[in-house]
Amino acid sequence: MSHDTALHGIDYTKPASEDPSRLRTFFSILRKFIGVTDIATARFSLPAQLLEPTPNLVLELSRSPRKFYQVCLEPKVHRKHKSDSFSIGKSDDELGRMLEVLRFWFTKDVCYWEIEDYRPPVFPNSVEDTSPVVQTVGNGEKVRISYITEQTSHHPPVSAFYVDCPQRGITARGFDQISAKFSGTSIRIAPGQHNLGIFISLHRRDNEEYRLTHPAAHIGGWLRGSLSISVSDTCYVSCAKTKIKAILQYLEDGWLGRSHYRVVGVIFRYDPENDNKTKIKEVPEGDVLAKIDGSWHEQVYYTLAGSSERQLLIDISPLFPAAKVVPPEEVQLPNESRRCWSEVTAAIHARQYSLATQRKHELEDRQRVRAAIRMEKNHEWKPRFFKYPIDSSGRPELTADGEKVLERLRRDDYTLEEKDVA
Repeated sequence: MSHDTALHGIDYTKPASEDPSRLRTFFSILRKFIGVTDIATARFSLPAQLLEPTPNLVLELSRSPRKFYQVCLEPKVHRKHKSDSFSIGKSDDELGRMLEVLRFWFTKDVCYWEIEDYRPPVFPNSVEDTSPVVQTVGNGEKVRISYITEQTSHHPPVSAFYVDCPQRGITARGFDQISAKFSGTSIRIAPGQHNLGIFISLHRRDNEEYRLTHPAAHIGGWLRGSLSISVSDTCYVSCAKTKIKAILQYLEDGWLGRSHYRVVGVIFRYDPENDNKTKIKEVPEGDVLAKIDGSWHEQVYYTLAGSSERQLLIDISPLFPAAKVVPPEEVQLPNESRRCWSEVTAAIHARQYSLATQRKHELEDRQRVRAAIRMEKNHEWKPRFFKYPIDSSGRPELTADGEKVLERLRRDDYTLEEKDVA
């Protein structure tokens, strides 16, 4: 079994060079894109010293700003198999399940996946009840999550992902695509047109589906040479079956003082057929079930309607990413991300940027040759594990091969037959 921290004997816990010249080089490239509507769709090649060593498809589900630094060629796939937890859907209360989804949402933002399922279900009590709002009954049960993702479009760059946890009857899916625009001092990164959010289904709760949309973020600090991320946007989490919706507003920090990363929100009853509430102030007080407040970098709290007592929803500060379990490189296909980019990754970590750029150009040239062969044969490339064309609903569907891969992952079977995609 191969883990996230080992590849060709390289210690991935050690960062690559933090040479300030890399920022200056990148900034000089960015200045050429001032006024361009969407940098993410532009065709340009970055030198290897500006690339993130980990390929784009290997990252977590969150829309990390790091993805802007990464280049991904078609067609590639990545399989992940993780011992993890989905502490969602455990509560018998509709509001409790929404709070559990929100708890996942805030941990997702820091790319955190738990090793053991120690998170208790959320049981919101009535205001009159004096018993604890959250009952701590987590038992440390280990659950397994399988995750498959594949690039489904090269221009624009779009990847589909599917998360499977049959032990809990939970699936999650969506498209990963960003839109980026450089203003001269910061980069605004927002969901692309195909990225309509993460869709989580609770199959043991009458197939409740929760849609989680992404807020836009800004990457600043280019002029002072110290990059930072800020979020000052609104996102939504909704479940049409329970008719419960949450509006989360990420507040912009002031110019002076340290960043507080504040977030406020409201959970309320809504009409899925007339979903016209997009701002917190538009929600009638009589529809409010709970309110959210806190720091999305530290602690987030909720307060039930009619109560003044804040209850801890999640403490993010002590959380850390868990190592992923992936197929050994020798059993990966040539177009799987880790194997495809392994020589480039090794050279970047060894800080041999000239060699990394050479290997990157060789990889790109091979892809161009394959594309030319497809064009000559009048053969349209299609993704292998996700149905094509891209579903306009934002919910990717697995092909027969995709279903087969997930079924094998549940049995620790990483076998994957190679198919001709040229």
